[in-house]
Amino acid sequence: MTLRATFMSARSVPVRDCIPKACRRRRAGCLGIQLACALALVWIFGCGSAFAQTPSPLQEWQYSGGIVLARLFQPNAPDWRVVAGLATEVQPVYDGSNAYRVQPGPVFNVRYKDIAFVSVGEGLGVNLLHGDHYQAGIAVGYDLGRKVRDDYTHLHGLGDISPAPAFKAFGTYVLAKKFPLVLRADVRQIVGGANGMVGDLEAYLPLPGSSKKFVMFAGPSITYADHRYLQHVFGVDPAQARVSGYPPFDVHGGESAVGVGFSATRFMTKHWLINVDAALNHLRGSAEESPIVQQRRQRVVALSTEYMW
Repeated sequence: MTLRATFMSARSVPVRDCIPKACRRRRAGCLGIQLACALALVWIFGCGSAFAQTPSPLQEWQYSGGIVLARLFQPNAPDWRVVAGLATEVQPVYDGSNAYRVQPGPVFNVRYKDIAFVSVGEGLGVNLLHGDHYQAGIAVGYDLGRKVRDDYTHLHGLGDISPAPAFKAFGTYVLAKKFPLVLRADVRQIVGGANGMVGDLEAYLPLPGSSKKFVMFAGPSITYADHRYLQHVFGVDPAQARVSGYPPFDVHGGESAVGVGFSATRFMTKHWLINVDAALNHLRGSAEESPIVQQRRQRVVALSTEYMW
């Protein structure tokens, strides 16, 4: 459920070319810069897993992890960055379910400079502000909603939540080159369907053991949502209670989940790569007390094969 940016082989730009000459003479003191540079190269050359929905057990940063590092470590990157591929994801049937499903989907991402992007994971967006350490902008994506399935009776009587557009504002900031911790915040307004607001506060950083051909990121997140959204997703109104057999349940807005995500990418050839995304979310607040919640911990794993040019 993620999409990243890409445009050329990491081997075409040596990592050492991104490191200041003074640091080349002090290799022991510049490992952080070398690692971050290698990671930035891999991420701008292409990573990602597949399709998106809101909310997802994946972290929001996993849709665009490393993009802001690309600007920081390679400011003269080509204008266009493109990646396409196929992915398979294992995720809960619905938020709070203890049953899982396997869902295939496409990987597609196009970026133009630091200005505009379109992808399955992030939607159609534009960076209104961008610099060496930051990006901020707006995007329009989609919420897949929730469908009551005939082969899964736990939601019967609650009705479908229809798909709907989601309008997002976001911002990303890198604290420093030597320690490239990335901070991110976003807020998404869903119009129709779940018809509410969801937001995230997140951080992620590169992990030791990463290189030009193999890169890993990890980081935590905390999610907030308003009453209207949570009531659609986790609440039970009196009419639903009469049909479903659940007791009426009113959800309070506020913190709804905490989680952690992990992403890893391996370059197999100059153009082909394999990407793995995994995440663990724990429902919080009144959402975890909902009678429709079977399991508070939600897990997801996505595997994709992609081609970049």
